[in-house]
Amino acid sequence: MDATALLQLMYDSALGTALAESLYMYPLVEGSHLLSLAFSFGLIVLIDLRLTGIALVQLPVHALLRQLRPYLLAGFVITFITGILLTFAAGPELLNSFVFPLKLLLIVLAGLNAIWFEWRYGRDVTQWQQAPHPAGVRLAGFASLGFWSGVVILGRLIPYLDSGF
Repeated sequence: MDATALLQLMYDSALGTALAESLYMYPLVEGSHLLSLAFSFGLIVLIDLRLTGIALVQLPVHALLRQLRPYLLAGFVITFITGILLTFAAGPELLNSFVFPLKLLLIVLAGLNAIWFEWRYGRDVTQWQQAPHPAGVRLAGFASLGFWSGVVILGRLIPYLDSGF
């Protein structure tokens, strides 16, 4: 099944129809998506600025990660679920421009970057947390800032850019 057929199937489902036609549910889901995105993206920015050594340098990395990680993950889960619900409501129309597939690509790259960071550095944060951080830590922080900024920007462009642009 190709992407267009999958998105059409999602759109034609009872859930897709209910979301697309509801006066209150679509705005509620979209609002929840944007609020949870702002919450989780804000926490990602704080962590990444610490990893890159730009801000919060007096705060131990392990303390920042320990305190913010549960909230970041909760915000991301809500963002992920509401994003899937919004996809149900939009259907194959999402593929009318390059923006949606590019946003998905950046989400995958950001996820791979996070997995690589956790596998390579996250488990031993107390061993490298003193400045200067290893180059890979700073690189992961800058890559995360770039990927997630791109995701947010492209997400906001989806309603405005279509195949006519």
